[in-house]
Amino acid sequence: MNDKYVLYSGSPIGQIKITSDNIAVNSILFVFDDTELEPESSNDVLHQCKKELNEYFSGKRKEFTVSIDQEGTEFQKEVWNELLNIPFGKTKSYLDMAKNLGDANKIRAVGSANGKNQISIIVPCHRVIGSNGELIGYAGGLWRKEWLLKHEREFSSFEMQMDLF
Repeated sequence: MNDKYVLYSGSPIGQIKITSDNIAVNSILFVFDDTELEPESSNDVLHQCKKELNEYFSGKRKEFTVSIDQEGTEFQKEVWNELLNIPFGKTKSYLDMAKNLGDANKIRAVGSANGKNQISIIVPCHRVIGSNGELIGYAGGLWRKEWLLKHEREFSSFEMQMDLF
């Protein structure tokens, strides 16, 4: 049985809608219109995801363990898997992503696949920036992308400072 479940979670950057089936998280999206809220129907996957997101926002979690699964083309899935290789607190350009996937000419396709990512934060499309270092393209809004990157830099530098002692 492939039931669908929905849970909402508050965060420092707005309300988040999390959906899953019985096995994995299928989407984490920002809520832009409160009139489109669906009734909640939760499960263990969603509770684990919400817990891990809360730990992320409090600076206690840098990697996620909850199962994820989103539908897409093979190329989109390749891009999303490449996103998972970008470490917490680091960024990579769209061009670097395309090169890592074997073809610098696929930069637009990488950008398009990045924009179709439905699992925000866990599949860290916010960590992809322009080759010139500019923040470009984020479905959640550039202010959220900026907030997420600053948040990660803050906790990455804090961790490095603690390693000195």
